[in-house]
Amino acid sequence: MINDILPALTPKIAALRRDIHAHPELAFAEERTSARVADYLEGLGLEVHRGIARTGIVAKISLGSSPRAIGLRADMDALPLTELNSFPHHSTHPGRMHACGHDGHTAMLVGAAEALHKLRSFDGTVYFIFQPAEEHEGGGRVMVEEGLFERFPMDMVFGLHNWPGMAAGSFGVTEGPVMAGADRFEIQITGRGGHAAMPHQAVDVVLAGSALVQALQSLVSRNTDPQDAAVVSVTRFQAGHADNVLPEQAVLGGTVRSFKGDLQDALESGLRRVCSGIEATYRVNIDLRFERGYPPTVNAAEPCAIAREVARHVAGDSKVFTQLAPSMGAEDFAYMAKVVPACYVWLGNGPGEGGCMLHSPHYDFNDEIIATGIRYWVRLAERILAP
Repeated sequence: MINDILPALTPKIAALRRDIHAHPELAFAEERTSARVADYLEGLGLEVHRGIARTGIVAKISLGSSPRAIGLRADMDALPLTELNSFPHHSTHPGRMHACGHDGHTAMLVGAAEALHKLRSFDGTVYFIFQPAEEHEGGGRVMVEEGLFERFPMDMVFGLHNWPGMAAGSFGVTEGPVMAGADRFEIQITGRGGHAAMPHQAVDVVLAGSALVQALQSLVSRNTDPQDAAVVSVTRFQAGHADNVLPEQAVLGGTVRSFKGDLQDALESGLRRVCSGIEATYRVNIDLRFERGYPPTVNAAEPCAIAREVARHVAGDSKVFTQLAPSMGAEDFAYMAKVVPACYVWLGNGPGEGGCMLHSPHYDFNDEIIATGIRYWVRLAERILAP
């Protein structure tokens, strides 16, 4: 039984988590982390495949004769952020920090692999997917493109993310959209520079850019169904260097978020339409570069129902929430969920006190939830691959 081995296993996995936290590595550069994970699992006797999407790993346990197979996924990369914590396991690399809990996700999945290896309590195959580069770089997409599901066929795939602000050890399991699609844009506006005292002789890019920022808000407020959540945010506006000079160029940048693929298409078309209108109205030239990012993360019905059942078994009915609002954050687990039926759940990390929220320089993963995470992964495999 999983409860029999957790007392000895959990402290060891917590130590691994803290070691990974102290040595954070950025997207596609998770060399030490990847080696630590692969060496640990090979030491247990697991079949381990290295070098998928550069630093990614897939480990495998097959038991019995069933052709059924599932995938369990954790992300490994850190953020380009300087840590402001002073505890002993703080980052040893200035400018790099595990501020999103990927150290905990990785460690818990290692713990689940060890537990399942010892328990041998299922019939089928479990693939343990350790993914690089979740933070903006799309390591999940690269793993899929490199043949993840062709090399390791599976019926379902599951992901998990810690969630500050939810009670420690609780779960959020919601069918349908759980994370938004995230696109990026950059807009270069070119006019004619001139003297600030003689604006009639210039073509003012600051005025055009200001009008563009305002007009873009109508894409959500007046062009999107109020029942469809969407965000268009301009986060950069760079123009000029002197008080008495109207600049020649301005550059704006930002993000577009939504939960539906067709809405992503509509928002991109709308952004191009607004740019064309501003271009004509203010006599400027506009170059729009729109970059499609992560698609929405959508939980399929069957794996979601199983994950909900298992979460209730692990945490109790009162600690499983099934109607949580989806997050406008994005997650490249979405690329896996587009290929294989999938479910992505929240695991409560406890109160976000003292700035201990995701992407905060004060964040730390809560080691008290490690046992819950391991138990969830193990029960999930046992439930789906029951002998």
